[in-house]
Amino acid sequence: MRLLTTTALSAALLALPAAAEGPVRLGILLGFTGPVESLMPDIAASAELAKREAGESGLFLGGRSIEPVRADSTCTDAAAAASAAQRLVDSEDVAAIVGADCSGVTTSVVANVTVPAGVVAISPSATTPALTTADDNGLFFRTAPSDARQGQVLAEAVIARGITEVALTYTNNDYGEGLMNSFTDAYQARGGRVLLSAAHEDGKADYSAEVAALAATGAEHLVVFGYVDQGGAGIIRAALDTGAFGSFIMADGMLADQLGERFGAEIDGSFGTTPGSDDALSQAFEAQAQAAGITGTGPYRGEAYDAAALLILAMQAAGSADRGAIAAHILNVANAPGEPIGPGEIARGLEILAAGSNIDWQGATGVELTPEGDAAGTYKEMTFQGGTRRFLALH
Repeated sequence: MRLLTTTALSAALLALPAAAEGPVRLGILLGFTGPVESLMPDIAASAELAKREAGESGLFLGGRSIEPVRADSTCTDAAAAASAAQRLVDSEDVAAIVGADCSGVTTSVVANVTVPAGVVAISPSATTPALTTADDNGLFFRTAPSDARQGQVLAEAVIARGITEVALTYTNNDYGEGLMNSFTDAYQARGGRVLLSAAHEDGKADYSAEVAALAATGAEHLVVFGYVDQGGAGIIRAALDTGAFGSFIMADGMLADQLGERFGAEIDGSFGTTPGSDDALSQAFEAQAQAAGITGTGPYRGEAYDAAALLILAMQAAGSADRGAIAAHILNVANAPGEPIGPGEIARGLEILAAGSNIDWQGATGVELTPEGDAAGTYKEMTFQGGTRRFLALH
């Protein structure tokens, strides 16, 4: 997608703070309705936490404030997501966008709205491998790693437990299909067998037929690549009610506190992977988030904080909130060389950039972006015990 650099001299000149003007508007395009809506309040609040931190410092672009503008991607309706993004770009005049969230709608927004308009977007949670090679003119980035890696990590975790046969169901969209392909290839390469791989549709009231077909394979373990507020949870409910499966293997779209709250001890021992880490950076973010009233532990909160922070810091490095000036500085503030900057230190990053020096934003998730704009990323292996998600290992 891109490999953008600037010289130290031009970076120093561009980093000079602008005179205070009106607020800079920052779009927050997430699925506030739809199959992951229960996750969105904390994800959006985490992005807005970075905004608040920068605004309260008084150091952003010579004292300008930042105004977040929310819009609903729905997660699944590509046309609705594109319309919401167009409103942000045209009517709301946002400088850049945090989002979209789910893979299919993000692909639509990038192709139909943000790239044609020359607007930078950083997704905290779109994970389809197809976005790595999207024709984006260097305007799309993501702080969540690609499912090309998640599939490999999860396959390794499954094989390590001695599980060599599974049935698999995936939500019938870009996210589900991409993750299914990545996991299946990696699992089979390690000697595992997927006895049946079947798509499911979201929005159904009854998934007993899908579960019956999966159970007919004789597999003891069911891989569920879906959404916690939609078909993925429906599949699990039907599997438990019929006694077809009691052990579930999941990925980021399912591995949330809300699943434990819904099923309690019924899913004890089920496990999976989700982007994240358990290092000093993530712990510092958790403390900061809790102090700000963000009390959940669901996925992509740190990634949303980092996405907003990167946009804010790139504007500071450019010395401008003009849309055309932002993209060239994303990789520069995200990666070395430069002063390492962690969560809660946005003000320090703004100060360093204003002085013409470089930073390396590490943020909540240990940010490191590839030339294509992807996050290198780490994954947490989690399990459920007594209805609570518990950390097992870092991959």
